[in-house]
Amino acid sequence: MVYKGEKMELTQEQKEYKKELAKYKRKVVELAGVMHDIVEDTIWTDYVKLPQISEDITTAMKEVIAFQEKHPYLK
Repeated sequence: MVYKGEKMELTQEQKEYKKELAKYKRKVVELAGVMHDIVEDTIWTDYVKLPQISEDITTAMKEVIAFQEKHPYLK
């Protein structure tokens, strides 16, 4: 029995899903880093790249959210 505030141990399969989720999240963070670098360092020359990066971030975030909805124990 799990009591309020306690977490259940993840199964091996769930641990693999957790690793997969981490890959999806890392992709979002990497894209956000690219956007950050442009804004901080090269906005005057690379601003034209921002709309595509923004779309890529949106797509990557949708993948994270969809994965978490399939595996709610990872939220």
